[in-house]
Amino acid sequence: MRRFLRENALTLFFLGILVLALIGQAFSGWSLYNDEQLAQAGAEVSLWRYLTSSSFAVDVAENWQSEYLQFFLYIFVTVWLVQRGSPESKEPGEEGLESDRAQKVGPHAADDSPRWAPIKGLRGALFSRSLGLAMGGIFLLSWLAQSLAGRAAYNAEQLASYQDPLSWTGYVTSADFWNRTTQNWQSEFLAVASMAALSIYLRQRGSPESKPVGAPDEATGIEG
Repeated sequence: MRRFLRENALTLFFLGILVLALIGQAFSGWSLYNDEQLAQAGAEVSLWRYLTSSSFAVDVAENWQSEYLQFFLYIFVTVWLVQRGSPESKEPGEEGLESDRAQKVGPHAADDSPRWAPIKGLRGALFSRSLGLAMGGIFLLSWLAQSLAGRAAYNAEQLASYQDPLSWTGYVTSADFWNRTTQNWQSEFLAVASMAALSIYLRQRGSPESKPVGAPDEATGIEG
Protein backbone atom coordinates (compact mmCIF):
# COMPACT_ATOMS: atom_id res chain seq x y z
CA MET A 1 0.00 0.00 0.00
CA ARG A 2 2.81 2.42 0.86
CA ARG A 3 4.43 1.79 -2.52
CA PHE A 4 1.11 2.32 -4.30
CA LEU A 5 0.56 5.63 -2.50
CA ARG A 6 4.08 6.82 -3.25
CA GLU A 7 3.97 5.89 -6.93
CA ASN A 8 0.52 7.44 -7.45
CA ALA A 9 0.84 10.36 -5.05
CA LEU A 10 0.40 13.09 -7.67
CA THR A 11 -2.90 11.73 -9.00
CA LEU A 12 -4.20 10.87 -5.52
CA PHE A 13 -3.32 14.34 -4.20
CA PHE A 14 -5.30 16.13 -6.86
CA LEU A 15 -8.22 13.71 -6.60
CA GLY A 16 -8.25 14.34 -2.86
CA ILE A 17 -8.35 18.10 -3.15
CA LEU A 18 -10.95 17.74 -5.92
CA VAL A 19 -13.23 15.99 -3.42
CA LEU A 20 -12.56 18.68 -0.81
CA ALA A 21 -13.30 21.43 -3.34
CA LEU A 22 -16.54 19.73 -4.39
CA ILE A 23 -17.59 19.45 -0.75
CA GLY A 24 -16.82 23.13 -0.22
CA GLN A 25 -18.74 24.08 -3.37
CA ALA A 26 -21.66 21.89 -2.31
CA PHE A 27 -22.12 23.56 1.08
CA SER A 28 -21.42 27.12 -0.05
CA GLY A 29 -23.64 26.71 -3.11
CA TRP A 30 -26.40 25.18 -1.02
CA SER A 31 -26.29 28.12 1.40
CA LEU A 32 -26.34 30.66 -1.44
CA TYR A 33 -29.14 28.83 -3.23
CA ASN A 34 -31.31 28.83 -0.10
CA ASP A 35 -30.59 32.52 0.50
CA GLU A 36 -31.83 33.26 -3.01
CA GLN A 37 -34.88 31.06 -2.43
CA LEU A 38 -35.81 32.96 0.72
CA ALA A 39 -35.23 36.30 -0.99
CA GLN A 40 -37.73 35.25 -3.65
CA ALA A 41 -40.25 33.94 -1.10
CA GLY A 42 -39.39 30.37 -2.05
CA ALA A 43 -38.83 27.31 0.14
CA GLU A 44 -35.42 26.13 1.30
CA VAL A 45 -34.17 22.82 -0.08
CA SER A 46 -32.20 20.01 1.49
CA LEU A 47 -28.52 19.48 0.70
CA TRP A 48 -29.34 16.31 -1.27
CA ARG A 49 -31.94 18.10 -3.36
CA TYR A 50 -29.45 20.86 -4.12
CA LEU A 51 -26.76 18.35 -5.12
CA THR A 52 -29.17 16.73 -7.59
CA SER A 53 -30.37 20.07 -8.95
CA SER A 54 -29.51 21.62 -12.30
CA SER A 55 -28.01 24.63 -10.47
CA PHE A 56 -25.26 22.52 -8.90
CA ALA A 57 -24.73 20.44 -12.04
CA VAL A 58 -24.25 23.42 -14.33
CA ASP A 59 -21.75 25.06 -11.97
CA VAL A 60 -19.64 21.87 -11.91
CA ALA A 61 -19.93 21.10 -15.62
CA GLU A 62 -19.01 24.58 -16.83
CA ASN A 63 -15.73 24.40 -14.91
CA TRP A 64 -14.90 20.87 -16.03
CA GLN A 65 -15.47 21.58 -19.71
CA SER A 66 -13.16 24.59 -19.68
CA GLU A 67 -10.38 22.61 -17.99
CA TYR A 68 -10.57 19.77 -20.48
CA LEU A 69 -10.74 22.22 -23.39
CA GLN A 70 -7.50 23.75 -22.10
CA PHE A 71 -5.73 20.37 -22.04
CA PHE A 72 -7.19 19.31 -25.40
CA LEU A 73 -5.98 22.46 -27.13
CA TYR A 74 -2.61 22.43 -25.38
CA ILE A 75 -1.89 18.81 -26.34
CA PHE A 76 -2.66 19.37 -30.02
CA VAL A 77 -1.32 22.91 -30.42
CA THR A 78 2.07 22.02 -28.91
CA VAL A 79 2.56 19.53 -31.75
CA TRP A 80 2.84 22.42 -34.20
CA LEU A 81 3.61 25.58 -32.22
CA VAL A 82 6.69 26.31 -30.12
CA GLN A 83 7.76 28.84 -27.50
CA ARG A 84 11.50 29.39 -27.40
CA GLY A 85 12.82 29.10 -23.85
CA SER A 86 9.78 27.30 -22.39
CA PRO A 87 10.07 23.79 -20.87
CA GLU A 88 6.48 23.29 -22.04
CA SER A 89 7.55 23.50 -25.70
CA LYS A 90 9.54 21.48 -28.18
CA GLU A 91 12.69 22.98 -29.65
CA PRO A 92 12.11 25.36 -32.58
CA GLY A 93 12.50 23.35 -35.77
CA GLU A 94 10.98 20.21 -34.25
CA GLU A 95 7.37 21.15 -34.99
CA GLY A 96 5.14 18.40 -36.33
CA LEU A 97 4.38 14.74 -35.69
CA GLU A 98 8.06 13.66 -35.65
CA SER A 99 9.46 10.52 -37.26
CA ASP A 100 8.41 6.96 -36.44
CA ARG A 101 11.90 6.37 -35.07
CA ALA A 102 11.67 9.32 -32.68
CA GLN A 103 8.20 8.26 -31.56
CA LYS A 104 9.12 4.55 -31.29
CA VAL A 105 6.18 3.37 -33.38
CA GLY A 106 5.80 0.70 -36.05
CA PRO A 107 9.04 -1.21 -36.62
CA HIS A 108 10.84 1.15 -34.22
CA ALA A 109 8.75 0.11 -31.19
CA ALA A 110 10.75 -1.27 -28.26
CA ASP A 111 10.06 -4.46 -26.35
CA ASP A 112 8.49 -2.49 -23.50
CA SER A 113 6.41 -0.21 -25.75
CA PRO A 114 2.60 -0.30 -25.40
CA ARG A 115 1.16 -3.18 -27.42
CA TRP A 116 -0.53 -0.83 -29.92
CA ALA A 117 2.68 1.12 -30.62
CA PRO A 118 3.95 -1.32 -33.32
CA ILE A 119 0.55 -1.45 -35.02
CA LYS A 120 -0.04 0.65 -38.12
CA GLY A 121 -3.36 1.63 -39.69
CA LEU A 122 -6.39 2.98 -37.85
CA ARG A 123 -5.59 1.45 -34.44
CA GLY A 124 -2.07 2.83 -34.51
CA ALA A 125 -3.29 6.27 -35.61
CA LEU A 126 -5.91 6.36 -32.86
CA PHE A 127 -3.49 5.23 -30.16
CA SER A 128 -0.90 7.82 -31.23
CA ARG A 129 -3.54 10.53 -30.70
CA SER A 130 -5.44 8.90 -27.84
CA LEU A 131 -4.51 11.41 -25.12
CA GLY A 132 -5.77 14.41 -27.07
CA LEU A 133 -8.86 12.54 -28.25
CA ALA A 134 -9.69 11.52 -24.69
CA MET A 135 -9.38 15.11 -23.46
CA GLY A 136 -11.45 16.35 -26.39
CA GLY A 137 -14.12 13.73 -25.77
CA ILE A 138 -14.40 14.58 -22.07
CA PHE A 139 -14.60 18.27 -23.00
CA LEU A 140 -17.50 17.66 -25.39
CA LEU A 141 -19.35 15.50 -22.85
CA SER A 142 -18.84 18.11 -20.11
CA TRP A 143 -19.97 20.87 -22.47
CA LEU A 144 -23.07 18.87 -23.34
CA ALA A 145 -23.77 18.31 -19.64
CA GLN A 146 -23.37 22.05 -19.05
CA SER A 147 -25.84 22.84 -21.82
CA LEU A 148 -28.45 20.41 -20.50
CA ALA A 149 -28.11 21.41 -16.86
CA GLY A 150 -27.83 25.09 -17.76
CA ARG A 151 -31.00 24.94 -19.82
CA ALA A 152 -32.89 23.32 -16.93
CA ALA A 153 -31.63 25.93 -14.45
CA TYR A 154 -32.34 28.79 -16.85
CA ASN A 155 -35.85 27.56 -17.62
CA ALA A 156 -36.60 27.20 -13.92
CA GLU A 157 -35.80 30.88 -13.50
CA GLN A 158 -37.84 31.73 -16.59
CA LEU A 159 -40.90 29.89 -15.29
CA ALA A 160 -40.53 31.46 -11.85
CA SER A 161 -40.66 34.84 -13.58
CA TYR A 162 -43.66 33.75 -15.72
CA GLN A 163 -41.58 33.81 -18.91
CA ASP A 164 -41.41 31.24 -21.68
CA PRO A 165 -38.77 28.48 -21.36
CA LEU A 166 -36.18 27.90 -24.09
CA SER A 167 -35.55 24.82 -26.21
CA TRP A 168 -32.09 23.25 -26.08
CA THR A 169 -31.07 24.91 -29.34
CA GLY A 170 -32.48 28.18 -28.10
CA TYR A 171 -30.47 27.93 -24.90
CA VAL A 172 -27.11 27.01 -26.51
CA THR A 173 -27.40 30.12 -28.68
CA SER A 174 -28.41 32.31 -25.75
CA ALA A 175 -26.33 34.92 -23.93
CA ASP A 176 -26.61 32.97 -20.66
CA PHE A 177 -24.93 29.88 -22.12
CA TRP A 178 -22.12 31.74 -23.81
CA ASN A 179 -21.55 34.01 -20.83
CA ARG A 180 -21.09 30.94 -18.62
CA THR A 181 -18.83 29.36 -21.23
CA THR A 182 -16.53 32.21 -22.23
CA GLN A 183 -15.94 33.49 -18.69
CA ASN A 184 -14.29 30.14 -17.95
CA TRP A 185 -12.45 29.85 -21.26
CA GLN A 186 -10.67 33.17 -20.98
CA SER A 187 -9.22 32.30 -17.57
CA GLU A 188 -7.91 28.94 -18.83
CA PHE A 189 -6.28 30.48 -21.90
CA LEU A 190 -4.65 33.18 -19.78
CA ALA A 191 -3.27 30.55 -17.39
CA VAL A 192 -1.71 28.52 -20.22
CA ALA A 193 -0.17 31.59 -21.86
CA SER A 194 1.22 32.71 -18.49
CA MET A 195 2.76 29.29 -17.81
CA ALA A 196 4.40 29.14 -21.24
CA ALA A 197 5.84 32.66 -20.94
CA LEU A 198 6.79 32.84 -17.25
CA SER A 199 8.57 29.48 -17.34
CA ILE A 200 11.10 31.03 -19.72
CA TYR A 201 12.47 33.33 -17.03
CA LEU A 202 11.30 31.89 -13.70
CA ARG A 203 12.22 28.58 -12.02
CA GLN A 204 10.79 26.10 -9.54
CA ARG A 205 13.52 23.88 -8.18
CA GLY A 206 12.74 20.17 -8.48
CA SER A 207 9.59 20.59 -10.60
CA PRO A 208 9.32 18.87 -13.99
CA GLU A 209 7.26 21.87 -15.11
CA SER A 210 10.32 24.08 -14.74
CA LYS A 211 13.78 24.16 -16.26
CA PRO A 212 16.73 23.45 -13.95
CA VAL A 213 17.46 26.54 -11.89
CA GLY A 214 20.78 27.13 -13.64
CA ALA A 215 19.55 26.50 -17.19
CA PRO A 216 19.77 29.49 -19.56
CA ASP A 217 16.58 31.38 -20.33
CA GLU A 218 16.72 30.42 -24.01
CA ALA A 219 16.90 26.68 -23.24
CA THR A 220 13.76 25.03 -24.63
CA GLY A 221 12.06 21.75 -23.86
CA ILE A 222 14.20 20.72 -20.89
CA GLU A 223 12.80 19.89 -17.48
CA GLY A 224 14.20 20.21 -13.96
